[in-house]
Amino acid sequence: MSNGQWYPPEWPDRIRALAAGELAVAEPRRAATVLLLRDAGRGRPEVHMLRRRTSMAFAGGAYAYPGGGVDPRDEQPVRWAGPAPAEWAGRLGVPGAAEAQAIVCAAVRETFEEAGVLLAGPTAASVVEDTTGDDWEADRAALIARELGFADFLDRRGLVLRSDLLGAWARWITPEFEPRRYDTWFFVAALPSGQRTRDADAADSSTEADRTVWIGPDQAAAGYDRGELLMMPPTIATLRSLLPYGSPAEALAAAGGRDLAPVLARARLEGDQVVLSWPGHEEFTKLVAAEGAPANGGKNG
Repeated sequence: MSNGQWYPPEWPDRIRALAAGELAVAEPRRAATVLLLRDAGRGRPEVHMLRRRTSMAFAGGAYAYPGGGVDPRDEQPVRWAGPAPAEWAGRLGVPGAAEAQAIVCAAVRETFEEAGVLLAGPTAASVVEDTTGDDWEADRAALIARELGFADFLDRRGLVLRSDLLGAWARWITPEFEPRRYDTWFFVAALPSGQRTRDADAADSSTEADRTVWIGPDQAAAGYDRGELLMMPPTIATLRSLLPYGSPAEALAAAGGRDLAPVLARARLEGDQVVLSWPGHEEFTKLVAAEGAPANGGKNG
């Protein structure tokens, strides 16, 4: 039975066009996404996932985590707690503190925009406990519409961004043959006490998701393996990487030792057949025949 790997039917033709020099490679846009975890009390954390609306141009219908592209205003100065941006630059592998701050800010901002969870507090040692009021919703909507910058939002509320609540987990870059490319840093974070995630079914919820779930990584991976949950390779790979950890705290403690070398898909032609692979992740290998149908699906059907 086929699994739930997201695989656009146009990829083989785009790969052949790239190999023939007929396709311009887009520059990847910096992005951040957060694996938001909570203690499920069963010896394994649960992770918050969203199902992208099928109408979306990229990965419609696939399950993912809260996240999105860096806003240029994410580089604006903010009140900051935790490792300094310069330290984050070394961890994330970017040239300077401004780039690192923007990536971390994007992770915190997108988590608030898409999940209603805010990793910030009145002091460097606290976190806001409730973000469900109408005033919070108004700010969230303004952030989504880009009518309000994240730095201005934090400053107006007198909040400190808690970068110490994030752990850098992985980095994946969209393949060169995709027209919409992202250089995405994945973070882990624990759901703050007193806060709760938004319901995507709410009428005023984010337009990017039509369903949200709290689910164990083992349950989500099993759903993917059965072909019931559609996911992109970075999503299922990061889910599987959570399996050894019994709590959000364990995952956060392990984040500092995670390898952040970027994962970039490779594609090559062997005769008329396309071979698509992600280094270090053999389960995603695809073999595609000349007509564009998978020849044997590689290791993942």
